Amino acid sequence: MTTAGAARTGRPDYPEMGERLREARRARNLSLRTLAERLGVSPSLISQIETGRANPSVSTLYAIAAELDVSLDELLFNDRRLAEPAAPARPDVPVNGTMAAAPPVQRAGNRHSIRLASGVNWERLTTLSEPGVEFLLVTYEVGGASSPPDAFQRHPGHEWGYVLSGRLQVRIGFDEYVLEPGDAISINSSIPHRLATIGDQPARAIWFVLGRAQFDAQTLIDDHMTGHE
Repeated sequence: MTTAGAARTGRPDYPEMGERLREARRARNLSLRTLAERLGVSPSLISQIETGRANPSVSTLYAIAAELDVSLDELLFNDRRLAEPAAPARPDVPVNGTMAAAPPVQRAGNRHSIRLASGVNWERLTTLSEPGVEFLLVTYEVGGASSPPDAFQRHPGHEWGYVLSGRLQVRIGFDEYVLEPGDAISINSSIPHRLATIGDQPARAIWFVLGRAQFDAQTLIDDHMTGHE
């Protein structure tokens, strides 16, 4: 659902995500309790996500997608991953300008948007799912963070961020950085990390993640940082 679509229906984005989560869970013959145990969360949280009464954190969302073996775009936006287009039969036949077989331009007025727990909003900057790639406009609301204060996240891949406005605290293992507008950062995503807004203004950033799709679900469950605080 687009941001505009959410406004028309009066519903947030995540009820549709919950419906797709329930379908994927049932297709794999998993009970609420079994899925919750595998993710290390309560069955009531999974139930609330499925019924649209709660939205997941960033780390819980990735753990769910990994456990159910679905792409985030399939779970969030009902897009299935597309294979790269085959090479054209003749050199004079142009190929699409993106990795996926999709229109090259994503207009600002109809971006897919999803609000996650802890005050994090994602807007996808691609028209359809790009295999192995996430290209997002991320907004951290005042007090927003990618995970609770005592929990970090980690996953395979690498990510790059560029701050457009506000101030963003980035903790990577033992190190802490404060990003101002115009600052950029490169993160080895396998190192536990956490992002959070600083101050009384939302932080907005462009985020590009490469290779997060190939993972074990256990690496995405919140890492409680005993010894990292």
